[in-house]
Amino acid sequence: MSKEKVVLAYSGGLDTTFCALFLSKELGHEVHAVMVDTGGYTAEELEAIKNKALSLGIASYKCIHITDEFYDKCIKYLIMGNVLKNNTYPLSVSAERVFQAIAIAQYAKEMQADAIAHGSTGAGNDQVRFDLVFNTIAPNARIITPIRDFKFAREYEIDFLKKHGVDFEAKKVTYS
Repeated sequence: MSKEKVVLAYSGGLDTTFCALFLSKELGHEVHAVMVDTGGYTAEELEAIKNKALSLGIASYKCIHITDEFYDKCIKYLIMGNVLKNNTYPLSVSAERVFQAIAIAQYAKEMQADAIAHGSTGAGNDQVRFDLVFNTIAPNARIITPIRDFKFAREYEIDFLKKHGVDFEAKKVTYS
C-alpha cells in the first residue's frame, strides 16, 4: 500500500514543524510542505525555512511566491480604504490566510494530493479560512489538522520535536 500524499501548509513555526514530523513519522504520510510567501521575508529567512523543512525528512518542499498578486488583489485596497481592525491595525492577516489557502489548495490539486494539512490549533479563525478554501478548491482532498484534532499542547509539540532530534526554540509571543 502506498503512503497517503499530504500537502502541508508550512510556515516554519512550531505548529507546522511539528505537523510535518508528526504526519510523516507517526502517521506514515508522504508529506509535501508548501510555504506561501506573501511578502515580508528576506531571501535568508526563506532559505532558513526551506532548510528547516527539508531537515525533517519530508518528501518535498516548495515556496510559492504570491507577493505581487496579494498586493494587487488585496492589500492595496485595504490601504486605500484604510481598513482597520478595532480602528487600530490593518485587517491584512485574515485576507492573507485566504490567499495562502488558495495557493496551497491549487498546489494540492496539481500534486494530486490525497489530503491537505494545516497546523491551526482550533483557537482562532485561521482554521475556518483554511478549511473553507480547501473544501471549495480541492473538495476531494481530505483535511488533516493534527493539533486541533488531537488537542496537542505546545509542550507536547516541543517534547515531540526534541525526541526526534529537532531543536526548536519556541517562545511564547504576545500575539501571532
